[in-house]
Amino acid sequence: MPIKLTAGPVYFRNGKRTRPIDENERSNAYKGTIAYSVIAAHNTTGVTEKGGQVKIKFDCMASHDITYVGIIQTAKASGLKKFPIPYVLTNCHNSLCAVGGTINEDDHKFGYSAVKKYGGIYVPAHQGVIHSYMRERMSGCGKMILGSDSHTRYGALGTMAIGEGGGELVKQLLNRTYDIKYPDVIGVLLKGKPKKGVGPQDVALALIKATFKCGFVKNKVMEFFGPGVKNLPIEYRNGIDVMTTETTCLSSIWVTDDVVKEYFTVHKRPDVYKELKQDDVCCYDGLVEVDLSKIEPMIALPFHPSNAYTIRELLANPYEILAECEKEGNKLIKKGHFSLTDKIVDGKIKVDQAVIAGCAGGTYDNIAEAAEILKGKSVGNELSVSVYPGSQPIYIDLMKKGYLATLADSGVTIKTAFCGPCFGAGDVPSNNGLSIRHTTRNFESREGSKPGEGQLACVALMDARSIAATAANGGYLTPATDADYVFRKKPFTFDDTIYRNRVLDCFGKADENAPLCYGPNIADWPEMSPLKTNLLMKVAAVIDDPVTTTDELIPSGETSSYRSNPLRLAEFTLSRKRPDYVAKAKAIAEEASLTAKGEMPADYALACEKCGVISDIEIGSVIYAVKPGDGSAREQAASCQRVLGGVANLAAEYATKRYRSNLINWGMLPFLYDNSLPLRTGDIIVVKDVAKVLDEGRIEAEVVRGEEVYPIVLTMDSLTAEEKRIIKAGCLINANRADA
Repeated sequence: MPIKLTAGPVYFRNGKRTRPIDENERSNAYKGTIAYSVIAAHNTTGVTEKGGQVKIKFDCMASHDITYVGIIQTAKASGLKKFPIPYVLTNCHNSLCAVGGTINEDDHKFGYSAVKKYGGIYVPAHQGVIHSYMRERMSGCGKMILGSDSHTRYGALGTMAIGEGGGELVKQLLNRTYDIKYPDVIGVLLKGKPKKGVGPQDVALALIKATFKCGFVKNKVMEFFGPGVKNLPIEYRNGIDVMTTETTCLSSIWVTDDVVKEYFTVHKRPDVYKELKQDDVCCYDGLVEVDLSKIEPMIALPFHPSNAYTIRELLANPYEILAECEKEGNKLIKKGHFSLTDKIVDGKIKVDQAVIAGCAGGTYDNIAEAAEILKGKSVGNELSVSVYPGSQPIYIDLMKKGYLATLADSGVTIKTAFCGPCFGAGDVPSNNGLSIRHTTRNFESREGSKPGEGQLACVALMDARSIAATAANGGYLTPATDADYVFRKKPFTFDDTIYRNRVLDCFGKADENAPLCYGPNIADWPEMSPLKTNLLMKVAAVIDDPVTTTDELIPSGETSSYRSNPLRLAEFTLSRKRPDYVAKAKAIAEEASLTAKGEMPADYALACEKCGVISDIEIGSVIYAVKPGDGSAREQAASCQRVLGGVANLAAEYATKRYRSNLINWGMLPFLYDNSLPLRTGDIIVVKDVAKVLDEGRIEAEVVRGEEVYPIVLTMDSLTAEEKRIIKAGCLINANRADA
């Protein structure tokens, strides 16, 4: 097996497995990791104890045009005067400005005006996807970066980066801190050298397959080291690193070496390099061992990056494996029929579309090697192939070196830096289509499908090399290890002329008199009420799926046009998973409004009578999901529920730390519930003296179902004092206003 997992503690001395010499060494070995040194340097409390609380201030931040308007609006409502650290606003998600009339470009104009007013950095559309730009211009060894995109990962460049919901960025803009318990650190020991034709996405998918379902690295830091690191070019490392998000880890960090030093030299920032390595003795809370030489070309089938197989395994068992995916797809579609087995032609698998794009696929190395595989060949007139370089400097150098001409000659369409193929706003495949992509995700509907309307396509994740090999083979699925090619990479040359000509850098030059430019679809957040003593929560949706992604909670794609308008965006909440949710939530909000006027509806009055609730009552909606919050960092997955009157989530567990944080920052209670009494929509859950659960982490509640009352127990993982304050205030905005 190429990957082995070992539970911790695992000790290393001078890079080799060891046992601690004495108790002092054992108890302090956790301080020997790279992660510890970086976190400790950014922890404002001065203490970084194992399992203790840390309060982090970041070096810089980044947001794209789906998230930055809401973040700035929230910070503005909280008293923002200027950006205290470099804050990069990129325009790589709504770049097309094609959906919803002028709405997307209005957001861009707002971002441009905010950069002038508050002193930020503005990257215009098509110049660079968020993570490519941050690697090129803002990363640095030993730095920490916070981004409002889940794939905020620059660990291969010695930068600990974390993707979070917008509320956490607002706190940094207001000179507050990012508060977490010191995380566990998982060592990732790389050995061997990848075979020709095996790319970074292959290694990443193998890692995700090995760690996601078992939760081995969930909310932990992955620290990469070992003799195999030196065998990986820097963009290969970046390609693995950006995909660590799909393991549900908190962040990542790698040892640095002359390869990293050369990257920063090429990018004209040699001063940000420094060597990062473990101390002589260090301890990890678990170990992932990866033999790079045994990794094979991989494919992640719908509907998750962890649903991965080797391409050879899939080609050997196509009917059995694709039939299982087909079954899952037909659970999603409301009418018609979804098929994958129809892609099998004479025992081979034929695809409909291919895309290489974004922060994962759009690197110079990936595109250059794909060009060599396709050199002198044709993709034909049936298969659609698109390539999106991750930034304009990459695009320009690929053009100068002739790689783009090679791709264009073969029939590939060359496009500009854009994240759309990662979330369904670009290259949307046909109904029942199979698209192979070197992008970040392949969740259901993330390629732009609308299952509720009988339209469903799917994405399979692959490495750029095998995508090129497939395109060169008439669209029949082919591992790049079968391709006959020679790759002698022409060295990359970084030219920042385009950035100097196009990027607006106002950091340290805020103009408080500059006006913000509002379009008609940019709206303020509605008022949200503080937490009351007693809660009556009516269940508006029950989701029994093993995992619920943020894409299911608030879909991507066409909804992006309304990201700056909370009320309009909320109309899409759970629209592809529970189409009746919005109507139910609105009805509950109306019932809450009647209660505030002294006209409590009969079912709530009955619940109050049976449970002995008299005064200071808050009525709101709640959803139950087994494991909500996997995937994107988008805070709208929580804020849309709140805008519709949501007061809490119930879950067996939360898929990510960031989704739980989003709930808290929007004043929603992140309850844990074992579903011992299976909930139904319409159930009323009565929680008396709700502040008790904030302090004690456990409370006895009651479910009122008609005339019947059933006792249940709700719990909650421990909250910081700041998190309790935010929930009691009703949301982060209210808490900040109270401070002001």
